[in-house]
Amino acid sequence: MIDAKLLRETPDVVRASLTKRGESTDLVDQVLAADSDRRSAISAYESLRAEQKGLGKQVAQAKGDERTALLDRTKALAGEVKANEAAAAEAETRFDELAGKLPNLVADEAPVGGEKDFTVLEEIGKPRDFAAEGFEPRDHLELGELLGAIDMERGAKVSGARFYFLKGVGALLQLGMLQLAIAQAVENGFTPMITPSLVKPEIMGGTGYLNAHDDVYRLAEPELYLVGTSEVPLAGYHMDEILDVSAGPIRYAGWSSCYRREAGSYGKDTRGIIRVHQFDKVEMFSYCSLDDAAAEHQRLLGWEKEMLDKMELAYRVIDTATGDLGASAYRKFDCEAWVPTQGAYRELTSTSNCTDFQARRLNIRHRDADGKPRPVATLNGTLATTRWLVAILETHQLADGSVRVPAALRPYVGGREILEPVGK
Repeated sequence: MIDAKLLRETPDVVRASLTKRGESTDLVDQVLAADSDRRSAISAYESLRAEQKGLGKQVAQAKGDERTALLDRTKALAGEVKANEAAAAEAETRFDELAGKLPNLVADEAPVGGEKDFTVLEEIGKPRDFAAEGFEPRDHLELGELLGAIDMERGAKVSGARFYFLKGVGALLQLGMLQLAIAQAVENGFTPMITPSLVKPEIMGGTGYLNAHDDVYRLAEPELYLVGTSEVPLAGYHMDEILDVSAGPIRYAGWSSCYRREAGSYGKDTRGIIRVHQFDKVEMFSYCSLDDAAAEHQRLLGWEKEMLDKMELAYRVIDTATGDLGASAYRKFDCEAWVPTQGAYRELTSTSNCTDFQARRLNIRHRDADGKPRPVATLNGTLATTRWLVAILETHQLADGSVRVPAALRPYVGGREILEPVGK
C-alpha cells in the first residue's frame, strides 16, 4: 500500500506511475474520494466521542433538572456515537479495499514499457557455439531422460500436466544447488529458513499477490493459499512488529516448495520443466530502512550473479520495464541465462525492491533516528530454483548426451565430473 499522505498531497505522482505501468489512473480519484470520506467519518466519530466523554464528567457534577437533561443527552449521544463508529469503520474498510488495489510506485530509473522493453545492463559469459563444436544440442528434457534425471510422463500420470519427478542425478543436482545457495546465503549473513507452504489471506494479500495475480492456489476451508515463493511467508514473518534495522538489514534465506497455477500460460513452455506447477527455490529476503533499500537491492543482485557464476552459465542482467514489474515492485532486476536449444535468454532470477509497499500493508516498522516508527523496506531475490536445471543441462552437455557437472556442484553428485546417460 502506498503512503496515503503522499497520495493526497501529490496525486499526480501516483497517476504518472500508473501510466508508466500501462494502467488506468481512474482508481486514484476513487481512492482520494474514499480517503476524504474516511477522514470525515473518523472526525465526526471522534468529535461525538469527545462530547460523550465531556458529558460523563458533567453528569458527575450536575444535580436536579440539569442532571436529568445531561443524562437524556448522554443516552441519545450513545446511539449517535455507535452509529458514527460503524460509519467510520465502514469508510476505513472501503478506503483499504480501494487503496489496496493501487500498485507500488515505480522507480524513475526503470525503463518504461512492457515485457519486451527492458534494458540490458550487462552480459556475463559467452554462449557456447555448438555448431563450431560439430553437434546439435539436445534440449533439457531429452537430456534429463537420457540421464534418468527427469520423468515428465509419470509426473503427469500421478499429478497431471506440468508435474514431474526429479530422480537420480536430477534430484541430486537440485538438492546440491539449493544447499549451495543456502551455504552462500549463510556466509553473507542470512538466517536460513524452511518456510510454510500455506499462508493466511492477510499474508498473501499483504505481499500484493492477491489483487494482481490469478496464479495462486486457494484452499477454501479453512481459507489458505499455497505460496508461489517463500517471499510471502518471509514477508509475513514480522507482521505487526517493530524491527531494529539500525545495525543493517535483517536477512533471511527461505527454502520452500512453490506452487503456481500458471494461468493463461497454456501453449507456452509446455515441454519440460521451464513452466511448471510445483518447484523448489531458495529465496533471499531483506528488511531494511528505506534509505538503505537501493544499496541492498544491488547487494542481492550481486549474490545472484555469484551463484550463477558458480553454475558456469552465460547470462545477462536486465532492468525490468515498468509494465512488467508486478504490483509490489518499485524496481526489479532479472538475470536471464542462455538456453541453447531456444537460442534465447530465459529468466532464472529476479530481485525486487518493494520499498515500503508490503511493510505498510503488513504493519512492519522500525524506529528512525528520532525514535518515530516508520515502515521498513522489503526486498527479495532468487538464489536458486528448479528452472536452473534447464540452463545447466543444456549448457554443459556433450555430444553423446552426457553432461559435464559444474565444479561447484560436483561434491553433491558423488564427485562426478561427467553424468553419463543411463537410458529409461
